[in-house]
Amino acid sequence: MSNRVIAVGMSGGVDSSVAAALLQEQGEQIIGLMLRLWSAGPETENRCCTPRDVANARAVAAQLGIPFHVLDAREVFKQYVVDSFVNGYAHGITPNPCLQCNRFVRWGFLLEQAQAIGATHLATGHYARLQSHADRRLLLRACDRSKDQSYVLSVLTQQQLSCTILPLGDWTKQEVRRYARSRGFPSAQREESQDLCFLGGMDYRDFLRSQRPHSLEPGPIENLAGEVLGTHHGLAAYTIGQRRGLGIAHAEPLYVIEKDLPRNTLLVGTRSQLGRKQFQIGDTHWIAGEPPDPGDPLLVRVRYKASEVGARLMPLNGDQVKVLLDQALPDITPGQRAVFYQNEICLGGGTILP
Repeated sequence: MSNRVIAVGMSGGVDSSVAAALLQEQGEQIIGLMLRLWSAGPETENRCCTPRDVANARAVAAQLGIPFHVLDAREVFKQYVVDSFVNGYAHGITPNPCLQCNRFVRWGFLLEQAQAIGATHLATGHYARLQSHADRRLLLRACDRSKDQSYVLSVLTQQQLSCTILPLGDWTKQEVRRYARSRGFPSAQREESQDLCFLGGMDYRDFLRSQRPHSLEPGPIENLAGEVLGTHHGLAAYTIGQRRGLGIAHAEPLYVIEKDLPRNTLLVGTRSQLGRKQFQIGDTHWIAGEPPDPGDPLLVRVRYKASEVGARLMPLNGDQVKVLLDQALPDITPGQRAVFYQNEICLGGGTILP
């Protein structure tokens, strides 16, 4: 009988419910923990902790016969996720709040709270795998590549990974749903939401306007020759590579190339002007503790759902690194995370710099 106590981060969704059930089947001692998170509207509107979600998680915990607790994480979520999101857009970048949440809330606040009540490990329903190698924990892609979430876990440290369990790494989504149906879990057929959980159905631009009105002040749209082509509705409403919604009639399709924050100007160009074969990253984090060797052939993903391309790294000063790509990419966006892979192993990465 294992002496470990596993806290399962439950959301009321199918993945965390199945993760908890699988661990119990293996004879583990588990505790269900759910986070109450901040929302732009009433707290009940946060997509990760609606009353239905809480009821679903509580019902699964009752069915499994495990303790279940809801923890108030609104303050830490607001500080590290929401405020960071707003500040990022106000400074002209496009942040990824899910990585911030994993870094500071789920493997920060939640892990600390779990350990405070006696848990030795934290399990979640993320699709990724962990392996031990020598004295290191390696983060690997999920077997179900279409659901792989190693990208959003790439910010975790060795200490955090050493007490993390990911039961679904070898499962497909179809297998998870099939298992949930066999157990009668209420979330078995629930649709997945792609929206930011804390917006409560609000458009992110309306939310930014309510928080930082100056980030959505109109300004000129210029081409790379400096010609004014139109007026934008606030730099925060656009992202690099965007084509739709520019409101410009032109002989060729135009794309967002750059956001010139000091001049409040949106720079646009043709697709041939959009691609880049190199960029720089900062706030680098390497999961194994050491960066890859310069020149090693790697794969990089510059957004969560982006395709991977070949890349090599060139160290710069401090934690900054230049990334040299095998082919030009059109959607290299400051604020997003560039995450690197070597075969199945997620190495870590850094934040794309302006």
